[in-house]
Amino acid sequence: MEYLPLISTVAFLNLLAVISPGPDFAMTVRNSLCYSRRSGIFTSLGISLGLGVHLTYCAAGIGYLISSSIVLFSIIKLLGGGYLIYMGIASVLAKDSRLELNEASAGPDLTRLQAFKMGFLTNVLNPKVTLFFLSLFTLVISNSTPKIIILTISLIMIITALIWFIIVSIFFTHPKIQKGFLKYEKVINRTLGGFLIFLGIKIALTLR
Repeated sequence: MEYLPLISTVAFLNLLAVISPGPDFAMTVRNSLCYSRRSGIFTSLGISLGLGVHLTYCAAGIGYLISSSIVLFSIIKLLGGGYLIYMGIASVLAKDSRLELNEASAGPDLTRLQAFKMGFLTNVLNPKVTLFFLSLFTLVISNSTPKIIILTISLIMIITALIWFIIVSIFFTHPKIQKGFLKYEKVINRTLGGFLIFLGIKIALTLR
C-alpha cells in the first residue's frame, strides 16, 4: 500500500502519454485503415514491446547516457524522424487500398511480422519516448524504489498501451469507419502521411 500512490501517479501519466496523438497512434490508425484489424493489433503489440525496451534501458541507466550524449541522441532522433518521414511519404504516395467490405480481400495484407516491426520501430526510434521515461525514472521513481514496484509499473504501462492501441485498431476497422475510409481514402492517406512527415520532422529537430 505504501507505493500505491506512486503506481497510480505513474499509471495516470502514462495513460495521458499513450492516448495523446503521436507517431504510435498515427501508425496504428494507418495500418488498421489501410490493411486490416490484424495488422493494427500486431502494430499495437510492436508498440507495446517497444515500450519495454525503453523501460529496460532507462531502469539500467542507459537512458541518461542517451539523453546526455549529443551523438547518441542525434543518431536516434535522425533514425526515428527519417523512418516516420519515409512511412509518411509512402502513405501520401499510396495507391488505392486493398480494402473491401466483404471477406474477399483485393490484395496482400501486411504479415504479422511486418506490422509488428512497424509498431516496434516507430516506438523504439522515438527519442521523445526516451525522454518521457527518463523523466519518470528521475523525477517520480527513485533509486530506493523496490525492483518489484518498478516491474509492476512497467507491466502496467506496457499493458495500458497494448489495450489502448488494440481499441484504436478495433474502432478504425469497424465497417462504418471502413466505409468512410473507402470513400475518402486518398484524402485520409495524405492526411495521415502528412501527419507522419510532420512528426518525423519534429522529432528530427527535437532538442535534448
